[in-house]
Amino acid sequence: MTDWERDFFRDLNPLGFILFARNIEDPYQVRELCDDLRSCVTHADVPILIDQEGGRVARLRPPHWREAPTAAKIGELAAFNLDMGLEAAHLNARLFASELLDLGINVDCAPVLDIPVEGADPIISDRAYSNHPELAAIMGRAACRGFMAGGVLPIIKHIPGHGRALVDSHKALPVVDETIDILESVDFRPFIDLADMPWAMTAHIVYSAVDAYAPATMSPRLIEDIIRHHIGFDGVLISDDLSMHALQGDFATRAESALDAGCDLVLHCNGNKEEMLAVAEGVSPVSDKTDDRLEEGWKLVREGMDEIDFDQAEYRFNTLMELVT
Repeated sequence: MTDWERDFFRDLNPLGFILFARNIEDPYQVRELCDDLRSCVTHADVPILIDQEGGRVARLRPPHWREAPTAAKIGELAAFNLDMGLEAAHLNARLFASELLDLGINVDCAPVLDIPVEGADPIISDRAYSNHPELAAIMGRAACRGFMAGGVLPIIKHIPGHGRALVDSHKALPVVDETIDILESVDFRPFIDLADMPWAMTAHIVYSAVDAYAPATMSPRLIEDIIRHHIGFDGVLISDDLSMHALQGDFATRAESALDAGCDLVLHCNGNKEEMLAVAEGVSPVSDKTDDRLEEGWKLVREGMDEIDFDQAEYRFNTLMELVT
C-alpha cells in the first residue's frame, strides 16, 4: 500500500478489501499485503475478496498457483457424468479455498450462476457451468460447499442473472426485455435454488419487466421484490464494481443509491484515488441487519471446515478433468 492508501483506510475503516492481479506478485507478498490491510481497520472479521473463478478470470496464476479450468469445462464433465462433474466442481473450489486461505484471502467472488443464452455478449459465456438452470444450480452448490469446507465464503453472482446481457456491463448498461415468466424459469432459477448461500453480488442490468429505469444494483423494487422476496435470498448482498460503465452519476451518488436500494455493501475496485474519496462520501456505517448477515456467513464457514491433502485432491481433480480434455 501507499502511505495515502494506508491513511485513507485507517480513517474510513472499510468493512473489507478486494485484490486484483495488480496486487499479486508471490505468496509471501500477498500474505504481507493481507496482514497490512487487516491492520488498517478496527474490526476482527475482515473480508478480503478476490475473483478466482478459473479460466480467464483468475487473479492467482502460475507459477505460484494452479491454472484452473473454466466453469464451462467442468460443466462439460458434468454433462458426460454428473457425479464426476459435481465432484470436480467441489474439488476445484476446495483447492481454490486452500490456495486463498493460505494467503489470508477469505472470500471468493464465485461461483457464476448466470445462464448464458445464444446471442448474448460473451462476458459470461465459459464462466458459467451450463445453459441449463438445474445443472448450473447443482454445480454451483457443489462449488459453494467446496469453498466453505476450505474456510472461504463464496459469492454467487450476478444476481438475478447476467446471462442475457447483450453488452458487457463493464462497458455499457445492458437492458434485458425478457418476460418475467422466462426470467423466473431460467435466469432466476439457480439463484432461487441457492438462496441459502451467505453472499451474492448484484448485476448492473436493467430488467425492464421489473424496473424499466434502474439497474438491479440501484433498484429498490428489484432488490426487495425479486432478490429478497421472490428469489428468497437473505444473505449479504454486495454490489458489483461501482466503477463499471453500466452505472451513471458521480461515485458518491452511485454508492448511496446502491445502499438505499437495499445492497448491504458496495464494491469499488479500480484503486482510483478520486473515485475512492467520492465513494467514501456516499457510504454509511454497516447496519445491524447487515452485521447479522455477515455473522451468519462466518458461522457457516466455521462450522463446515474440513481438512484435505492438497496434492491428493489436485491429482484426483486433474484425473477427472482429463476425461474432457
